Amino acid sequence: MPRPRATAARKTLGLGFVPAEARHGFLVDVPKGTSRDDHICLTEHRGDDLNTLGKQAATRPAPTDRHLRVVIDRGRWNLLAPAFWEEANRRLRANGLPVHKLPKNPALPIPIHPSLGKELCILCWAVEEASPDDIPNALRNWEALAPEERWWLYTMTVATTGQAMQRGIGWRKALRAALADNPFIKGEGLSPKARRELLGHSQLTLGL
Repeated sequence: MPRPRATAARKTLGLGFVPAEARHGFLVDVPKGTSRDDHICLTEHRGDDLNTLGKQAATRPAPTDRHLRVVIDRGRWNLLAPAFWEEANRRLRANGLPVHKLPKNPALPIPIHPSLGKELCILCWAVEEASPDDIPNALRNWEALAPEERWWLYTMTVATTGQAMQRGIGWRKALRAALADNPFIKGEGLSPKARRELLGHSQLTLGL
């Protein structure tokens, strides 16, 4: 089957965010500079917020902002972002959407497709307090999950510990144990494709 083509009707911003279709989205704000102590913020948006998503500079949210899902230092971000971006762009190509190069110092915050934003939250939550040495292990465990599993983990986590500062407790603690602390053993368990088939009841139709 030929790969679907991107069309003008599905114009995107950032990483797969489609304004014409959006009811929901994420925004990642990477501050300019190179300091490893700088913090990257990931926020979740709905409603009127979507009208300006990624089109203007964002005010850095307060730690208690209800939209703020992730605050992670640049050192950890630099270790996880390339692998996440590669996976995201692979999925965008498969869905006929333009890819987006990982920017080091973006002029504006980057809008992200809601499905991909959920998956990025899961990865960031798993490593936000983990040793940087554990991030490659977390990436391998995250990559071994089917997208539907990541979405389910997001749903469970955000319901109780989804605010940025609620780290180290509940589902956030469990994510670190499952992804960062749990050894990855290649070849064990079901493949992501097999698990995706088991999760075929999912109501999410876009394979992002």
